[in-house]
Amino acid sequence: METAVFKSYENGYYTFLFDNGEDMIFEEVHPRVLKQFDLKIDSSLVGKEFRVSFVEVFDDGDEDFLIYRIESLKPL
Repeated sequence: METAVFKSYENGYYTFLFDNGEDMIFEEVHPRVLKQFDLKIDSSLVGKEFRVSFVEVFDDGDEDFLIYRIESLKPL
């Protein structure tokens, strides 16, 4: 798990700023996480710091296709 600040949800993408200063964009969030944290609508979550666990998801049909999916969020 890494520490990151939730920056935004726009056009289906979730953006987090990680401790190393890099933004990371996630295309998917596990439904269990979205039940706990409504990142799409709850603007009070913007600027909040979380411990983030994520996975890389590869498409078997296209080796170059990669998305990142958040598996868990824990508020700090």
